[in-house]
Amino acid sequence: MPPTKGSAGKNGSKDTGRQGGGNRLVIVESPAKAKTIAGYLGPGYVVESSIGHIRDLPTKAAEIPARYKGEPWAKLGVNVDHEFEPLYVVHAEKKSHVKRLKELVAEADELLLATDEDREGEAIAWHLLEELKPKIPVKRMVFNEITRDAIRNAAENTRDLNLRLVDAQETRRILDRLYGYEVSPVLWKKVMPKLSAGRVQSVATRLVVERERERIAFTSAEYWGLKSVFDAVDAVGGVDPSTFTANLVSVDGARVAQGRDFTSRGELRSSKGILHLDEEAARGLAERLVSAEFSVGSVERKPYKRSPYAPFRTTTMQQEASRKLGFSSKQTMQVAQRLYENGFITYMRTDSTTLSDSAIAAARDQVTRLYGADYLPPKPRLYAGKVKNAQEAHEAIRPAGDSFRTPAETGLTGAEFRLYELIWKRTVASQMKDAVGESVTVKIHGTSTSGEQAEFSATGKIITFHGFLKAYVEGADDPNAELDDRERRLPPVDEGDPLKALSIEAEGHTTRPPARYTEATLIKELEEREIGRPSTYTPTIGTILDRGYVFKKGSALVPSFLAFAVVQLLERHFGNLVDYEFTARMEDALDAIARGEAERVPWLRRFYFGEEQETGLKELVGDQLGEIDPKEVSSFPLPDSDIVMRVGRYGPYMEWDGRRVNVPEDMAPDELTKEKAEELFAQPSGDRELGTDPETGRMIVAKSGRFGPYVTEVLEEPEPAAEGETKPKSKAKSKASAPKPRTSSLFKSMSLETVTLEDALRLLSLPRVVGEIDDEQVTVQNGRFGPYLKKGTDSRSLETEDQIFTVTIEKAKELFAQPKQRGRRAAAAPPLRELGEDPDTGKPMVVKDGRFGPYVTDGETNASLRKGDEVESITDERAAELLADRRAKAPAKKTTAKKSTTKKAAAKSTAKSTTKSTTKSTTKKSATATKTAAKKSTATKNGSATSNSAE
Repeated sequence: MPPTKGSAGKNGSKDTGRQGGGNRLVIVESPAKAKTIAGYLGPGYVVESSIGHIRDLPTKAAEIPARYKGEPWAKLGVNVDHEFEPLYVVHAEKKSHVKRLKELVAEADELLLATDEDREGEAIAWHLLEELKPKIPVKRMVFNEITRDAIRNAAENTRDLNLRLVDAQETRRILDRLYGYEVSPVLWKKVMPKLSAGRVQSVATRLVVERERERIAFTSAEYWGLKSVFDAVDAVGGVDPSTFTANLVSVDGARVAQGRDFTSRGELRSSKGILHLDEEAARGLAERLVSAEFSVGSVERKPYKRSPYAPFRTTTMQQEASRKLGFSSKQTMQVAQRLYENGFITYMRTDSTTLSDSAIAAARDQVTRLYGADYLPPKPRLYAGKVKNAQEAHEAIRPAGDSFRTPAETGLTGAEFRLYELIWKRTVASQMKDAVGESVTVKIHGTSTSGEQAEFSATGKIITFHGFLKAYVEGADDPNAELDDRERRLPPVDEGDPLKALSIEAEGHTTRPPARYTEATLIKELEEREIGRPSTYTPTIGTILDRGYVFKKGSALVPSFLAFAVVQLLERHFGNLVDYEFTARMEDALDAIARGEAERVPWLRRFYFGEEQETGLKELVGDQLGEIDPKEVSSFPLPDSDIVMRVGRYGPYMEWDGRRVNVPEDMAPDELTKEKAEELFAQPSGDRELGTDPETGRMIVAKSGRFGPYVTEVLEEPEPAAEGETKPKSKAKSKASAPKPRTSSLFKSMSLETVTLEDALRLLSLPRVVGEIDDEQVTVQNGRFGPYLKKGTDSRSLETEDQIFTVTIEKAKELFAQPKQRGRRAAAAPPLRELGEDPDTGKPMVVKDGRFGPYVTDGETNASLRKGDEVESITDERAAELLADRRAKAPAKKTTAKKSTTKKAAAKSTAKSTTKSTTKSTTKKSATATKTAAKKSTATKNGSATSNSAE
């Protein structure tokens, strides 16, 4: 049963330090963190890693304990009829590690749970406590940075487990399980197998789809203006230029239309007082103004001031690393995790912008030393949290320690150096003075030869004191946006000064559809809508990419047609679950539970079972399942046409006038216009009748299939069974016994348009018998990895497809006499493209052509290009992201595990001879009581307090 709300023990008290000697076992999450901390704590401590969570809800039937197999709720993993009690199991891959942890606990005198100080970390600590069942004193050890002083201080000043954080994490985990396990099967049945729905991921997918819908519905508008280069005739030479650029803003008092004046349909929002110039009118006006006399109509000067940005929290770090470094959110968090674990930065999952007093002092010291006392404000800068329900117990992300190392002093390289430098600059800049200066707007007047009164405008900015901009300038999501440190100097002019027009040119513009989300802007949007939490955004984006709901084109997130089908189903039949306001309110409720202001079980009951005026999730799924038409939710009529786009089991396709055509899977939905659709229908289907096989009399056809072009023979339809004849017992048996046509893929050198009947018959004759070697038949055939010879279970690769029809038995004997080589024997092909250096490894990256298509490599790691990636346009940043993602998914090296356990080997002398077992109650009632008692006893066992802070 979940723990009682609030914290146990006396709030606010602390463990005063270590009492007595002996062996203290410290458990952290990761092996890398364990290694660093062990070096700081020294003798008397054994530091081991839990390697993340040691247990969780079951993910498959095989993990469900035997005593629960018959329970109707067991597959769900949550006993919804008994206070939503979760069923936790130790996953198979963790059992041996849990056994080792139990052995270490048996030899320890005290246990310190040193997992991260957030909901997830607190939950990991509680699960360790529940599973290890220690009979020794247990303390909670927490820290915000991994430095020698911070770790030693944390070991001597411990607290008890915070049950409120545990309860908050458990509630979220149960909610996400209920949501996913009830809604995902609907997607399997109505759209496609192996799909998933989730509390945050489904809303994130909807945001990306809605943006694409806006792009599809968008109609561009064309508008024209004038750009002129003026010369200040009487300007005095100096640092300021004598020439400057200005744009036409009005004619005869009517404001010239700009992009913001048009709707998404390409129409003017209002024609009142707006002049919409077309090309002809703009060019005519330019000609009439060429010989005009111009003068300064007005000069408006305003003071300019820019204050520094707050230190990084998780989301702002992810956004800025995307803008400046080209990192994906996942890559940013992976690099930040390494920096944290190795003692370079503070904890990187935080929504706080607070700096400790020692951090402020360190930043101010560096400002003085590096930039001078003139850049230091008289008082420290304090930043108020902008995130709702932010956990202020955490600091902002900053360099670790009471004195900061400059980037050059760290010895870091590659991606770690670049991210540390970004964090260091942002932190130091946050304690510097404002940037100040002056902004100027100059209005220019002139009269055309037709008497039209034209007004041009130019803006300038002069920074007289750069302040924090000396250290740091924030990036922008819009590549055309002007950065804060960008000066635009204008000549020193006054009202009435004459100006000479050096050039006046007509410029055409078109309105643009709203930009697609990038990872940075999607994270920003989710945060502004108060959906999810900083720690959830990176895995959420990873999930929608892995599920095929979204793919990348450059840095843009493009929804797939599959995402359109999933979102359409959820909007029509589960509207609340993807409603932005509803999801934000759900987040508020979860935070209220974490603060002890709401009860978990009643809230979960309302959500799952509903109330009188509200339908619960369980009933909603049951009611809607029969009403959902799979074809309807997966169909999308193209605008202004009778062409219907559909999402099928094998991908997207279109239907029109009884015909069907596949849609390229990497096509962005906004690119599928009526014109493009008609173009696809107009293309040859790829099916070509090549002629009749003279031996069989069957027609040979060339086709385009899911796995590429191929040739096949057309078999005659079986005659229907005569009356009285026995029919096949089942469709499956009938299908299995039916003759199958011969098929063969085309060689790489062949194409559907040029393949001949002779080529096809040769392909269909494969495999070809070459002869015999040692009484074993040798055949040659074209396989998944290219042409090869086969003799029994042995094989040898051939260099070219042409050898399939030319290789002799003598050549085969020669090849089989040689030792088998790994990989292809042909010379390595040159790279398709050369890229820059990988920021992680510093090695040059190249794009190569492989067995499964193009891939990027730095010589050590290979990563296939994904949907939306193109050889010609892939950037260095995208290539580095693919490689970083591939490294993250690679299995851990065994040597690392051995190293992490070597130091503890001495502590295992008697562990194997000690076996501890705990009898578990088989009834739900006693299991619930045991769990409650375990949490309560844990919280009060040592008489130390539980912190009141909630993440």
